[in-house]
Amino acid sequence: MLWKQKKLFAKVLPVVFIVSSLYIICIPRTFSTDIKLAPEIDNPMSGGTLGDIASSLGFNLNDMSTSDAITPLLYPDLMDDNKFVADMLEIQVESLDGEIKCNYKYYLKELQKKPWWGDVMDWIKGFLPQGEEEDEVRQVKGFENSPYLLTKKENKILEAVRNNISLRVDKKTGIITISTKAQDALICKTLADSVRTHLQAFITDYRTKKACIDQEHYQHLVEEAKSRYEEARRAYANYSDTNNGLILESYRTKQNDLENEMQLRYNSYTTMTAQYLAAQAKVQERTPAFTMIKGATVPIKPTGPKRMLFVVGMLVFATILTSLYVTIKK
Repeated sequence: MLWKQKKLFAKVLPVVFIVSSLYIICIPRTFSTDIKLAPEIDNPMSGGTLGDIASSLGFNLNDMSTSDAITPLLYPDLMDDNKFVADMLEIQVESLDGEIKCNYKYYLKELQKKPWWGDVMDWIKGFLPQGEEEDEVRQVKGFENSPYLLTKKENKILEAVRNNISLRVDKKTGIITISTKAQDALICKTLADSVRTHLQAFITDYRTKKACIDQEHYQHLVEEAKSRYEEARRAYANYSDTNNGLILESYRTKQNDLENEMQLRYNSYTTMTAQYLAAQAKVQERTPAFTMIKGATVPIKPTGPKRMLFVVGMLVFATILTSLYVTIKK
């Protein structure tokens, strides 16, 4: 029955082939690359029996156990934070041919390739009246230039960034995979390296924040203790020089008091210095190390869209629909 309708297939399939080919050719090609990192994890717990049970099921609790509030499993959730994503917009990018040199925000807004119907839609929108929503949002007090109060256009740009960046964490190994895509191969690699840098900076800042606060506190105490010690030392030196050679007991007692005060302040200064050096060591201890297992490469071939697969899929889909049409009709 289907063979008798071969003329119908001969009409439908060439049309579908031509239309799908013209459509997919207009879609811009994209490149993708990825980076794999192994972060240093604070592991105070061994897991015990629960860890053994989880290991038998394919999960390694020992690798993911940490005393930090933000565990590696939560790193992908950083892409939901507007500030973390907005920081990516200031990345400086350059195309492989050198014709594009700008920040990532301008690249997304002005230099993205679109299919011809996208340009037609933008041309039509240019004739439509624009509302005053942009200015109204900007005038909210306390939220000037805040990434948490965006206009529709700004939110659309952040969504474009989220679509181009992917963060994944392997629950078994703890390996962080950063995947990026862009319409230019070099921009794709630059974006991946920048996301890695931002992620490492965020994790390092989080892990060392408390230690850095302690370091600044002890540094302030050291400066105060040093100032008090120098003040006591000058007072002792001036008094000793002024009353040199005097044998009165009152002068000698005053000199001893000044000397003792100078020694106490010196002891306080040395103690604060030792605390400050320990705080510095604590910052270094809390600073995590990252091992790059796989670096980002400049992709050679585009990864999408798959033009041949799309055309073949459309032909198969058209064949199935035509067959159903003939079957139901007969």
